[in-house]
Amino acid sequence: MLRIHFEPEDFARIRLARDPDPLWEIVCSLHRLQTSQGRWAYADWYRAARDTLVGTPLGDAVRRLLVPVVPRASYFPDFLTPQESADGLDPGLAAIVDTPPVRVAREVDKLIQVNGAPSWAPTLTERANREEFVKVLRAYHKAVIAPHHDRIGARIAGERALRARETLDTGIDGLLNGLTPTMRWQPPVLRVDYVEDRDLHLGGRGLRLVPSYFCWRSPIALADNSLQPVLIYPLHRSRLPTPAPPSEASLGALLGKTRATALRTLAEGATTSELARLLGVSPATATHHTTVLRDAGLIISQRSNNTVLHTITPLGAAMLRPVSPMGIADPVDTTGLPESAAGSRSFDCGRST
Repeated sequence: MLRIHFEPEDFARIRLARDPDPLWEIVCSLHRLQTSQGRWAYADWYRAARDTLVGTPLGDAVRRLLVPVVPRASYFPDFLTPQESADGLDPGLAAIVDTPPVRVAREVDKLIQVNGAPSWAPTLTERANREEFVKVLRAYHKAVIAPHHDRIGARIAGERALRARETLDTGIDGLLNGLTPTMRWQPPVLRVDYVEDRDLHLGGRGLRLVPSYFCWRSPIALADNSLQPVLIYPLHRSRLPTPAPPSEASLGALLGKTRATALRTLAEGATTSELARLLGVSPATATHHTTVLRDAGLIISQRSNNTVLHTITPLGAAMLRPVSPMGIADPVDTTGLPESAAGSRSFDCGRST
């Protein structure tokens, strides 16, 4: 059990991440590769990731270099998920490289004590080795995370809209009560089902909440309580569907004036009843419009209690502005990936977190 203790000033310093945190998504996706638990919810992504990694230099580097220091276990180094990654991949990777060697040594030593680590892990105290390490992180992100950017971004945007609306309707109590079934708000303590028993006193520093696409069931906090508090939590989900390209029939159904108005309205997010009022139609008609838009991949719908909130996807946003040609992703550049003497290990290893 993780007990997060709030003081009055902490409530004004709660922040919900605006965008996916790339380094936390890297870490959580590496955990998904190390276990079969929850794989049904990521089946399409997992198959694509394996096809990309297995039998490739990048896949070998992931097994030898990333998995050993980001195990699916009770501990992995905090310096691999710096606060700077909230501003994007480049600032996050730069922060890893700039981590003081004394901190790297302390956290790697703890990794060795708690989980074990390969013989090369202590060499991460050297800046040049961290520079090589982040090359693998960047290549992994480009190959395995970036191709799913739109889907991940749409889910995080929908979660943010849902939580913002919940906070306006029910206040901070409602926000903290509704994050996931694994959290229980008993003021002034947020109790989180966790892999170890510990207390985190915010002490006026506030709390950054980060919804994660690849986090499965169990929230994650930084191991070092002296760092700026952050809590990674999983999105509500059942199975994550693979969005199919809109068919001509689906797109043809969008040409009506009312449905185009509905799409523009949902750019700011709305429930079915709100959309019905704004369009001047019945709830059943509004439901029909949202079904067509969702089937075409232009919106996503998320249920919260007795309401369904609809938010626009990147594809839907593109329909509202002039269309620009879609570029083709560059192939993954695996040249210059660092070598390691560490032995290989399977993607199906590790413990539950």
